[in-house]
Amino acid sequence: MASIIINKETWLNIPILNISQQDERNNPLPTVIFLHGITSAKEQNLPIAYLLAEKGYRVILPDAMLHGEREEKISSTALKMRFFEIIKQNLDDLESIYEVLAAKHLIKGDRLGIAGTSMGGISTAAALTQFSWVKTAGILMGSPKLSEFATMSIEGMKEQAPDIEIPEQQIQTIMDDMEEIDLSQRMETLFDRPLFFWHGEQDEVVPFDHSYSFYEMAAKQYTQSEKIKYVREANRGHKVSRMAINELVKWFETHL
Repeated sequence: MASIIINKETWLNIPILNISQQDERNNPLPTVIFLHGITSAKEQNLPIAYLLAEKGYRVILPDAMLHGEREEKISSTALKMRFFEIIKQNLDDLESIYEVLAAKHLIKGDRLGIAGTSMGGISTAAALTQFSWVKTAGILMGSPKLSEFATMSIEGMKEQAPDIEIPEQQIQTIMDDMEEIDLSQRMETLFDRPLFFWHGEQDEVVPFDHSYSFYEMAAKQYTQSEKIKYVREANRGHKVSRMAINELVKWFETHL
């Protein structure tokens, strides 16, 4: 059985883990970039990376801005206030990682997919509006309705921290930025690309309905119904299950 190797590297100032089968680490491989959620870090997605590497994929796990090796001493409130800035930076980081992968000839053909949990899933949805080189995507408990999610989050922040005033100009900037990368408002950018969703029906952080109502709309546009899939899990909150991970791995096996 092939050994799995984890290489800790820094690509264009982005700390990453590069996971693959040891004998294949320098060869072109179908590749998945997997994005973590808020307050998480790249190492916490190693179980997913291992399962994919076992199947012959290269997996890149980056640390998002203000997370993991890029962490700064800021409060959890300050981190939440910068949530949408992190999503924008995730898109820049994805582009940088793609450029390095391409320059090093590490992608087999055009077989590159992205996936993520929570904030990483939201970033995945946003990336589909920007990057045609993403061939397959997986969104685990993320919202493809970025503008709606931003409105909900800002209202939530105002309630939780009434003593912190968010300037109207800052709110407007966030809303303008999110509208540009809101997949629900740019569904034409999907181009029938294989898209997988998993969401717990009892999610108390990212509303289940955001992804499910989007899926119902998007499925009508797909010419091949097998290219879009939604797995819902009853009595599940904001925590990815083993079933979700296994379903995602199967999805990439089929579509990447």
